[in-house]
Amino acid sequence: MKRRDFLATTAAAAFGLMLASPAFADAMADAKAVVEKYASKVEKWDGPTSGPKAAEGKTVVVVAADMKNGGILGVVNGIEEAAAAIGWKVTVLDSAGSIEGRTASFGQALTLKPGGIIITGFDAIEQRPSMEEAKKAGIPMVAWHAAPAVGPVEDVGVFANVTTDAMEVSKAAADYAFVDAGGKPGVIIFTDSTYAIAIAKADKMKEEIEALGGTVLEYVDTPIAETSQRMPQLTTSLLQRHGDQWTHALAINDIYFDFMGPSLAAAGIAGDGAPKSVAAGDGSESAYQRIRARQYQSVTVAEPLNLQGWQLVDELNRAFAGEQWSGYVSPLHVVTVDNVEFDGGPKNSFDPDNGYRDEYKRIWGK
Repeated sequence: MKRRDFLATTAAAAFGLMLASPAFADAMADAKAVVEKYASKVEKWDGPTSGPKAAEGKTVVVVAADMKNGGILGVVNGIEEAAAAIGWKVTVLDSAGSIEGRTASFGQALTLKPGGIIITGFDAIEQRPSMEEAKKAGIPMVAWHAAPAVGPVEDVGVFANVTTDAMEVSKAAADYAFVDAGGKPGVIIFTDSTYAIAIAKADKMKEEIEALGGTVLEYVDTPIAETSQRMPQLTTSLLQRHGDQWTHALAINDIYFDFMGPSLAAAGIAGDGAPKSVAAGDGSESAYQRIRARQYQSVTVAEPLNLQGWQLVDELNRAFAGEQWSGYVSPLHVVTVDNVEFDGGPKNSFDPDNGYRDEYKRIWGK
């Protein structure tokens, strides 16, 4: 037997023994349980049931990191919908994906002297000087994805940071890849070190894949704001470098996969072929469309973006009333081709059928 054939046979035998081990069986069962838990319908309201009545006549400015980002767009749409329900006026400032743009938008927000500020899609610490100015002016602030954890970010004056449990999102994405690869995933992870939450999510995916016995082929740090320029050539280079070893692409946001498809197609890879794309957030419209069409994305671990917009308005209303934040952590959802049509799927979003709009309006007295 040739040495190469002997090594291949030995490796296959070793993998067969691993598959038969109790530890592997337990890991596979646990990973499947996580995926199944988050792939189920979300029909029960588990958020707040009490709180302050609506503050009247408030004006709010939303400082959005980049309205081209589907996650941010979904949250802003929810904010506008909730603001109309509670009776507030909202101004949205689009920072167009740059630090300079966010600094300028925050300065404009302060000039407008709003009742409250909502920041969406960037680290609170990045704009510390402006946020400290808002804090000194007594302007309440809430945020979406401004920090890795849910709840107050007291050092910069954020009353509540709204997000799903980012570590659970990352774990669910990694567990799906592990199960889908039959316990032998070879993954490349895409992240953006501009954002603390992105690094935390990517690190968790890496940790989970390696703990399960999978392989992280590369850990790629590339800016979200530059995905349209970078991802086509980067995808081609990674395919040339890793070939069939690359079974799954894991990313901290769907936007990375907006620009991978043409390069995969050019390499002769079918829409449902490997590497399969799995996003640990946010559940954008384009991600839903790709999953439904089986075109270069298998999964998004979606956040309830519209619901989170309503939660941001509710948290800001609690800040206006001088109360504590609600403590609510919004649900996440593993979206696959098998469940894409429920919980908002026909609208290409994770919009839980749990009556959250009526619940919030009841709290506000609307």
